[in-house]
Amino acid sequence: MSDIVVFANAAITIVGVVVLILRAKISPAIALVLGAIYLGLVSGLGPEQTIKSITTGFGDLMTEVGLLIAFGVLLGSLMASLGAIEKLVDLLVRTFGPRSLPYTFGATVGTVLQSIFADVLLVITAPLASRLSRQIGPYGAARMCAAMALGIEVGLVFVVPGVGAVALAGVLDLPFGKMFLFGTVTAVFTIVVTLALFTALAKRGLWNPKLDETEELPVAEVADEERSPRELPPLPLLLAPLLLALALIAFGAIAEMAEFSSPWVDFLGDPVIALLIGLIGAVLIARWKLPAEQTAAAFKRGFHESGQILILTGVGGSLAQTVKDVGLGELLKDYFSTSTVVPLLLVWLVAAVLHIAIGSVTLASITAAGVLGPVMPLLGIDPIFVALAAGAGSLFVIHATSNTFWLLQTLLPQTTRGALKSVTLTVSAASIIAMVPIQLMALLF
Repeated sequence: MSDIVVFANAAITIVGVVVLILRAKISPAIALVLGAIYLGLVSGLGPEQTIKSITTGFGDLMTEVGLLIAFGVLLGSLMASLGAIEKLVDLLVRTFGPRSLPYTFGATVGTVLQSIFADVLLVITAPLASRLSRQIGPYGAARMCAAMALGIEVGLVFVVPGVGAVALAGVLDLPFGKMFLFGTVTAVFTIVVTLALFTALAKRGLWNPKLDETEELPVAEVADEERSPRELPPLPLLLAPLLLALALIAFGAIAEMAEFSSPWVDFLGDPVIALLIGLIGAVLIARWKLPAEQTAAAFKRGFHESGQILILTGVGGSLAQTVKDVGLGELLKDYFSTSTVVPLLLVWLVAAVLHIAIGSVTLASITAAGVLGPVMPLLGIDPIFVALAAGAGSLFVIHATSNTFWLLQTLLPQTTRGALKSVTLTVSAASIIAMVPIQLMALLF
């Protein structure tokens, strides 16, 4: 089978998945499996090998990320029920002051709080961001809206245990600790630089408070202000399980990069064990401070949220394995030089196009990484940068097909016109800005 036919079949597969999702309104999980079946059959794998590729890809990826996603989402759900976010934001305000609040708020949401499922994190933090926007002077609403959008979306694809970052690491078989370190550096740089650029443009006429902001309080904020205050545990106690888990993951990654190994270091530094330890700590605190029914409700919510993530991630692995088995990576290597710039830009472009068409950040990133990931090691490019480039591309043009776009618009004091600036424009800029540290790190490491 000629190279052109293989490339054409791969292109038809991607386009077909997009059409099935957008036009036929088929679930992304089913569409990805159908795409993998088509690619395997038309590329000569045969029925038996095609089924094996699909099931192997799903199973291998679940082996990598299944427990990590489940433990991370459950830990985040318990933290949300314990009120950790409210106290953390209050600490940020008292420590850094109003002027620096958008930067610290965005960076915190994008890193420390990524164990909390994105929609839940948004619903909880939006009322706080909305209220605090009045305390930071001119263009406060614009800056906090942008900080929220950047923290939620950038952290999702770059920082473990964000579900997008976990899925990318699983698809490319990356050490999660390594993804955590490189992803955190990329996320913090991207959030701070993009927010600074947006602030400068907002002050120069990009943001019009009369047209881009709403005068009335969003519903979520009214509900937040009307609810009765509850007794919350001290912040160090609330954050201890999560911070311990992140510290163990970081320690394990640093030990691996320093080639320091021992059975206990490897065991405690494994992200699954680290998050399990954090989850157990959060369960103990929840049983101490919360009614039993509230703890049970947090677990029920966590299981519900993790289920859909696991299925979508797993079938992304099925397509990635099929792409690998048809030999697309071996064919692509002959069309690139040893330069890291062009291949990573191609990964970014594929993820960006997929996101514009589908509207799902996670689906776009893992599909792009799965299709192009196999060829990158053959070019001497570390897969970590493929994951980061795919994540960056998937942030391009967050628009009306995204549930997050409408949540950010309705839960924050901004109109749809304002959301197009604070969400679509700003996160798209972050998508491009993120490629700066990614390309630099790819050249250096």
